[in-house]
Amino acid sequence: MNMDSLRARYEAAGQAHLFKFWDTLSASEQKSLADQLEAIDIQRVNRIYNKAVSAEAEAEAEAAAPIKHDPIQPLPKESTDSVKSEAKETEWRNIGLEAIANNSVAVLLMAGGQGTRLGSTAPKGCYDIGLPSHKSLFQYQAERIQRLQTVAEQQFKKPAGSVVIPWYIMTSGPTRSETAAFFTKNSYFGLDPKNVILFEQGTLPCLTMDGKVLLETKSRVAVAPDGNGGLYAATRSPLSPEDKSHTVLTDLAKRKILYVHAFGVDNCLVRIADPVFLGYSIKKQADCASKVVPKSSPTESVGVVACRGNKFSVVEYSEISREQAERRDPETGELSFRAGNIVNHFYTTTFLNKVEAFEDDLAFHIARKKIPHVDLESGEAVKPAKPNGMKLEMFVFDVFPYTESFSVLEVLREEEFSPLKNAPGTGTDDPQTSRRDLIAQHRRFLEKAGATVQDGVEIEISPLVSYAGEGLQSVKGKTFTKSGVVGAVEEFDALT
Repeated sequence: MNMDSLRARYEAAGQAHLFKFWDTLSASEQKSLADQLEAIDIQRVNRIYNKAVSAEAEAEAEAAAPIKHDPIQPLPKESTDSVKSEAKETEWRNIGLEAIANNSVAVLLMAGGQGTRLGSTAPKGCYDIGLPSHKSLFQYQAERIQRLQTVAEQQFKKPAGSVVIPWYIMTSGPTRSETAAFFTKNSYFGLDPKNVILFEQGTLPCLTMDGKVLLETKSRVAVAPDGNGGLYAATRSPLSPEDKSHTVLTDLAKRKILYVHAFGVDNCLVRIADPVFLGYSIKKQADCASKVVPKSSPTESVGVVACRGNKFSVVEYSEISREQAERRDPETGELSFRAGNIVNHFYTTTFLNKVEAFEDDLAFHIARKKIPHVDLESGEAVKPAKPNGMKLEMFVFDVFPYTESFSVLEVLREEEFSPLKNAPGTGTDDPQTSRRDLIAQHRRFLEKAGATVQDGVEIEISPLVSYAGEGLQSVKGKTFTKSGVVGAVEEFDALT
């Protein structure tokens, strides 16, 4: 490494202060810092900062304008549909299952978060929400993939084991090694390891309010994950240092994947590679699509998928006026702005390959935080009591305005969305509500199949038995009198 060249690059970028303590570092510390600085595209960091600050200032100026033309509009009717029509849902499911049966579908899990608010330092996907089976979120998702592969094989008369839904799991620096160890320890929950691909989202340096990169220690730059929207750049990054040509995108191409379903790890009801959503998106010929749930009330604090000007976007609840939030469709009586964003998206691989062309046009979002750092004058470690700097993040929905054909599918909240955000005992979006919602869904599966479940009886059905309520013909006419876990169809008898 040419240190003179490296120093010159940072001096030209106005970030030479990162070498402030260089002469006091050991040889190993110097190498560590130099390696980190070499890997950072400091000119790109400056561009991202400048664009983010400029975009924020423009948004604030527009909000403060005494007269402004509100560009936010509800979704056009031709771009959205719902699962309320059983005939449509059946058609979409068949289209989606056929794509799965043809090995044209992959899933991409955003799993970079830790369970800090849940009282755990482990990756959030390792968390047990308190189900009778004590399965983790990762295990539930792995078993849904296995069941869906089987359903597609059976419907389209494919040989057992011939249908594969590859699973790409985006981790972060803090969660990568522990996620890998968790899957290894649990034998990949029955999936073939070669079809479970872990990759890591990128990071960006933390900055002062005026754009200077912060040092976490004298020999290490403070960095933070670049947001869930970092998945786009991460799909282009090498999966291993040994083969820099092997990326998520090249792996998708090698497997001839046409469609990708992406979602967050913290929703226990998520339908992995949902055939209905896939089929809907394929039929609409969408290059990108979003699954949403109706807002529970006009004041629910959730971003909504809407149109900003003539482009699709996710509009934060703080950007919508009270009048807009309460506006209703005169034909249906439903909220006009009701498409609650649940971070659940469809992409064609063609679209994912196009993102790089417009990525530099996207403005990162500024999150002002309390960032521990080294004081450049004293060399002392500082733990600030109030926000002293910024982290820059991109959101996964920032690409929506660049789509050529975008569609939105509204689904039932009680069937598909129960987020895990808060500490145990909070009362909303916590482990107890997640457990409650999953057990309630399994009760509905049984009752729809013709069974009776006595009050107070809780039955958990393994995803290996049923993906979305199918395959339960054996329970028709039965009454469940005991709580328990069903891991195989024949185990239902023990609970009736």
